[in-house]
Amino acid sequence: MPDEPSSLRHGLYPYERCADQDAAEAPRHPVVVVGGGPVGLAAALDLGLAGVPAVVLDDQEGVGEGSRAICFAKRTLEIADRLGCAGPMVGKGVVWSRGKVFHRDRMVYEFDLLPEEGHALPAFVNLPQSLFEMHLVERVRQARAAGAPIEIRGANRVEGIEAHQDGAALDVATPEGPYRVAADWVVACDGAGSPLRAMMGLDFEGRAFRDSFLIADIRMEADLPAERRFWFEPAHGAGASTLVHRQPDNVWRVDFQVGSDADRGEEIKEENVRRRLDAMLGDAARYEIVWTSLYRFHCRRMERFRHGRVLFAGDAAHQVSPFGARGANSGIQDADNLGWKLRMAIRGEAPERLLDSYCAERRFAADENIAHSTRSTDFISPKSPISHAMRNAVLALAERHGFARAMVNSGRLSTPAILDDSPLNSEDALAGGPAISRPGAACPDAPVGDGFLLGRLGGGFAVLAIGTDAPERITAGGVAADRVAVSPAEDPTGALAQRYLGDAASAVYLIRPDQHVAGRWAAFDEEALRRALLRACAKE
Repeated sequence: MPDEPSSLRHGLYPYERCADQDAAEAPRHPVVVVGGGPVGLAAALDLGLAGVPAVVLDDQEGVGEGSRAICFAKRTLEIADRLGCAGPMVGKGVVWSRGKVFHRDRMVYEFDLLPEEGHALPAFVNLPQSLFEMHLVERVRQARAAGAPIEIRGANRVEGIEAHQDGAALDVATPEGPYRVAADWVVACDGAGSPLRAMMGLDFEGRAFRDSFLIADIRMEADLPAERRFWFEPAHGAGASTLVHRQPDNVWRVDFQVGSDADRGEEIKEENVRRRLDAMLGDAARYEIVWTSLYRFHCRRMERFRHGRVLFAGDAAHQVSPFGARGANSGIQDADNLGWKLRMAIRGEAPERLLDSYCAERRFAADENIAHSTRSTDFISPKSPISHAMRNAVLALAERHGFARAMVNSGRLSTPAILDDSPLNSEDALAGGPAISRPGAACPDAPVGDGFLLGRLGGGFAVLAIGTDAPERITAGGVAADRVAVSPAEDPTGALAQRYLGDAASAVYLIRPDQHVAGRWAAFDEEALRRALLRACAKE
């Protein structure tokens, strides 16, 4: 594998004095993004690539240390592909789709998250969050060099906010002193501890879990497949549960459940980390500890993600347990959902109330993630002898009976929420249409001609016409949707028909800029499409 460019290896954006610091009055920007993590960088990229100026304020001068999130799902990679950086991520990361679940020393069952062919991107890629962020930083540099109005300001810490009806003013601290900047819109992506959320007197609602978990990233040579392995009550006894993932460069993520009564100060000591690793790997194992962390977690969210002209995304808006890789993946989907709505509102192409749908849709997704995460945690950490006995009975049954495997929950892995009740959806008028592509669903990919469908859809509204005709462009309320026509001859594998037609002979879909389905019909209906386009822009 070729070496990354030096800028990518470092992922730095060191402090530089900017013109705003010398201005007599607070300069005003269309969008200020607070936080330069994966969600903030993705939000700024989405806006900047569409020509909307975005300034990122980050209190650090480069990407974070340690692995933190490592599992990036297919939907996240599809969003990254639209932003222009999925290729390097997949090239560097460890691709996987298979997993195994064990109880003590017995394998209960194994699974495949993407058993069918016909997808441009894999089910999951394991890539340390630091490298994921580095690829986003490099893409920002490339886009900026090509004229995209994106700016990252390192060592710019937001210390105060005054929210107004038409925007906000931010007080920013730098190594050379404070300054003030104004914004029409603020996107808060400053993490679970969100200083911005605290400054606005806002808080989370939800549940806290007492169990402690120890992460150890270790570098070692091991001839093991790239798959997810999870043990309930592992025979080595080093934790109540253990999760193992492979990362690039011979680094392995090991996650031990150490219990609710663990002495957190003792557990993080290197000799005690090594004691657990040696129990699992054997005394003869040779490894280097790269990074360790001890954590407890919450499943909670803000009541509302929009507060006037301030919008919260990612961990700043919601928190879930790490089981199922739902944190960073859901945050990237927040940015994907928000980007097109914000740029339409800024350009006057849609009313500001379109942004209320961001809150409605992503709050629904957060609730779904919280429910999955809570169930996972309750299964992994039974709270009573009875629930523990029932959990183990399910595991015993799952070894022999398929019905019980659906009850085993070692972390339901991240999938995009299907927004069935979105206020932007129109009717489902495709009789016999597949459920996976119904209104509210993220478009499933499929081979089309010599490429893939999602690559054709782009980042604007699209009218997908399969096996039928439609005009090159439909307009309503000043918004256009361009045709993407696919003939049966371009579907040699039949995957497109399976995923979009079902029992129908033809279909017309209205696809949103975030590649979610807004409505579908058996044939072209201009009046229905215009109404659906208006509804998808909150104009109806």
